[in-house]
Amino acid sequence: MYLQEFLEIAILHFLAVASPGPDFAVTARYSLAYGRRIGRWVALGIGTGILIHVAYSLLGVTLIIHRYQWVYASLLLIGALYLGWIGWQAIQSKPNTAQPSSAHAAGQLTAAKAFRVGFLTNGLNVKATLFFMALFTAVIHPETPTLVKTGYGLYMALATALWFSILATLLTLPRFYQQIWRYGHWLDRVMGALLLLLCGKLIYDWWHVIQVLVGA
Repeated sequence: MYLQEFLEIAILHFLAVASPGPDFAVTARYSLAYGRRIGRWVALGIGTGILIHVAYSLLGVTLIIHRYQWVYASLLLIGALYLGWIGWQAIQSKPNTAQPSSAHAAGQLTAAKAFRVGFLTNGLNVKATLFFMALFTAVIHPETPTLVKTGYGLYMALATALWFSILATLLTLPRFYQQIWRYGHWLDRVMGALLLLLCGKLIYDWWHVIQVLVGA
């Protein structure tokens, strides 16, 4: 029974992480701007951020989020503002000059900060909140032992970190990287615009929730 459940979770999780979203945009942006090493630290932060969603899902907090709309609205607004802040920084990207060495590019941003960016991006990702809410209430059987659920969560954290590490690696392959470095600021701006659009969408959703709360 658990193998079938795990396969269902693995497929749903792959579809979720493979779809473009904040995690993808942030990993691409930092990998192209600061190099492969920093991109991998961002990826590790994103994977670790999954554990936040796993933890509150195991504790039953998803039921509270689902029941109390003001909690959901608060998470929605915080996530929107954070993505908007990153997007605003990215959209102001300036044209690149001479291509720096990997060590120089990585030196402009510490591993700790890159990890924190990835961690907060996923931890405040409302899309992830909704995904885990559905996963732990509709897909994972209520009678599944907590230890098994924890194993599912650890798998998703590791798989997420690996997926975005591969993305960071592919984006920074020497031949590909040299080709896009010249126009990197435009890619940065596109990623920034994507994040701002996501921010706008989340604020729209937040406003809709607020209207429902006021009407109630």
